[in-house]
Amino acid sequence: MKIKQTVTNYSVGDFLIRIKNVAMAKNKEVTVTSNNQIVAVAEALKKMGFLDEVKKEKGVLTARLTFKDKKPRLMDIKLISKPGLRVYMGVDELEEKKSPSVLLVSTPKGVISSLKAIKDRVGGEVIAEIW
Repeated sequence: MKIKQTVTNYSVGDFLIRIKNVAMAKNKEVTVTSNNQIVAVAEALKKMGFLDEVKKEKGVLTARLTFKDKKPRLMDIKLISKPGLRVYMGVDELEEKKSPSVLLVSTPKGVISSLKAIKDRVGGEVIAEIW
């Protein structure tokens, strides 16, 4: 399988938007060229239950979305941090955020959900908000 190479200055944002587009189209898989940050985000999404399977081979990452009642569990993704504006939150700010969504946070302990960040009492860069 040949993967179309795209040049982007924010590969994690590109990966998350591709997942969102695949979910909106009700497809099951997304395949991208991987790096360490993309793999960390994919593993975090798998732990949160949004991805069923994450496979890495030869610099290519394939992620399979989780479906429930023929609908993807992932409804929407909104990028929070961007290359021109990084957004950081401490534990107190994460606790104040009340909504049905989950934040994807890059912390010193790795990329984790906001719920786990609050539990572990760590803050970090908020990558995206996921519904």
